[in-house]
Amino acid sequence: MSDHKISTKVIHAGQSHEPITGAVMQPVFQTSTFAQPWPAKHTGYEYARSQNPTREALERCLAALEGGTHGICFGSGLAATNAVMQTLPANAKVVCCDDLYGGTFRLFTKIFVKAGLSFDFVDMTGADFDVAIPEGTDLVWVESPTNPLLKVVDIAAIAARCKVIGAQLAVDNTFATPIFQQPLSLGADMVVHSTTKYLNGHSDVIGGVVITADDDIGESLRFVQNSAGAVPGPWDTFLTLRGLKTLAIRMERHQSNSKQILAWLQDHDEVIKVHHPLLPSNPTYEIANRQMSGFGGMISFVLKGDLNRA
Repeated sequence: MSDHKISTKVIHAGQSHEPITGAVMQPVFQTSTFAQPWPAKHTGYEYARSQNPTREALERCLAALEGGTHGICFGSGLAATNAVMQTLPANAKVVCCDDLYGGTFRLFTKIFVKAGLSFDFVDMTGADFDVAIPEGTDLVWVESPTNPLLKVVDIAAIAARCKVIGAQLAVDNTFATPIFQQPLSLGADMVVHSTTKYLNGHSDVIGGVVITADDDIGESLRFVQNSAGAVPGPWDTFLTLRGLKTLAIRMERHQSNSKQILAWLQDHDEVIKVHHPLLPSNPTYEIANRQMSGFGGMISFVLKGDLNRA
């Protein structure tokens, strides 16, 4: 569906009617095992950890939204992040943005350092990437916009540096969503989402996904998905697929509402500063305006006084 707009892709991409019954909505294949006519001979489905038609429909749809060819779904956003780390070599060196989702920071600094990985946290807004991302880096991990300060980094410039030194670039695109930003088109190797948030959009599912257009990366992630087993269940993938159908109109309304709240916050006597990527006063406004077509409902701001006053 490459010729269709993304508002059409969220409804139809990666999905077709079920061939036996003709059901137009992807059925929930609530099964652990698929019958085989002969040992090791099957129709493409043998065990639901390895393959599940409901999950595959979601994976195809998400890949299409980000302009990728491989979507690999997991039981949570952190499970997706964990899988990316598990594809790295022993003693890998990772460079990260300094403002990072707390769960990601905990995973990196409390779990993967024990496995010998090293992490360097860098403010990548206005950084000299030749210095910030040195030779020998295996992976660069960024969020843009970040959680919680909504910093924006120049994805294309970071991708260019990664190509020079042979590092991979993974971008957490949870806040922007593919409606407003598509990192693969800017040179990223992987896009990561917590599908729990905007993609599902209804606060009833935990999930994650990694999307790539690189066959080797896709194969490595699929191997981790099957081997480590942190897969989402068919009901969760069905609900996420259902939630995706309204993603385009939900993001438009999130953006519309946030603009009104931004104006109110900027005029409020108790507010010192408002963080938002598409405010002209934001120091990375030009980058955000170049690589994003809009933004959703996330706003970060600083209040006067201490914690009690806040």
